[in-house]
Amino acid sequence: MLRLALILQRHLPRMAGLATIPLIRGLFLIARALGADRASNTGGWLARTVGPWLPSHKIAVANIRAAFPDLDEASVQRIAREAWDNLGRTGAEYAHLDTLFDFDPEGPEKRVSVQGIDQFVAVRDDGKPGLLFSAHLANWELPAICAEKFGLETTAVFRPPNNPAAAQLVAEVRRKTMGGLAASQPGAVFAMQGVIERGGHLGQLIDQHFTRGVVVEFFGRPVLANPLLGKLARHHDCPVHGARVVRRPGGRFMLELTPALDLPRDASGQIDVQGAMQAMTSVVEGWVRENPGQWLWMHRRWRPNMLPKPKTAAQPSPAPAEPVS
Repeated sequence: MLRLALILQRHLPRMAGLATIPLIRGLFLIARALGADRASNTGGWLARTVGPWLPSHKIAVANIRAAFPDLDEASVQRIAREAWDNLGRTGAEYAHLDTLFDFDPEGPEKRVSVQGIDQFVAVRDDGKPGLLFSAHLANWELPAICAEKFGLETTAVFRPPNNPAAAQLVAEVRRKTMGGLAASQPGAVFAMQGVIERGGHLGQLIDQHFTRGVVVEFFGRPVLANPLLGKLARHHDCPVHGARVVRRPGGRFMLELTPALDLPRDASGQIDVQGAMQAMTSVVEGWVRENPGQWLWMHRRWRPNMLPKPKTAAQPSPAPAEPVS
């Protein structure tokens, strides 16, 4: 009986997640039937109504207060509600990712506009491998869709959702709308390196906590960042670009690709991994400061207890005692 209880305790979360598959698929079908705009509006309303009652709202508010210590409480709460609104809209928009990106460089502006389209084309046609970093801003799935639409061979590194139902549905949607996909899991780094060696491009969201990461500063506080892109940039000496999305009124979006970053190098002339990740993180911080209500503040980005402990200086050995005569 005890063994059965232990087995159930171990597998209950996954069983509960699988049980939600019909519910999540039902919500997906409803969002699809509503159309992109109504689905986005409904998702935003639902998230900003329910979100402030969830435990993660306290995490969001604490993060915003620490990031913007000069803001009054009303402004802090407003940004938190906007973040919930953006999260709800992004979730509902998954049902429409196959039609959401409608940019046409030869036609009038529609739902999506792109700044730096020449940069996209140059990155696609330069014959070099490259790295792209982004963040959980606005609808963060759109850069990978843009790359696929414009023939930029890109493999997106992603971390599957913890909920099995959500993970399965998100994977299905991504496979239909994006290029290559690489789940962030043990052993995947070899496949990612292979992408660069073949002359392709690798994209990753870099604004989440990574336990075995390098220490960088984000809003003036130390955080752990995944060093993957920094290591690949050092090993292959390839260009690194930032890609972001800005949500605009009326269900519209703006995508932007930055020029290649001038990454710091060490005394040997090679790209410094920690310095590279700091440079990328600083760009992301600038994006968040520009549109704070469009970032995922509910994530526990700052985890001071998990930072590496500073090494203590070795104490000098005591001098040998003088012999007694």
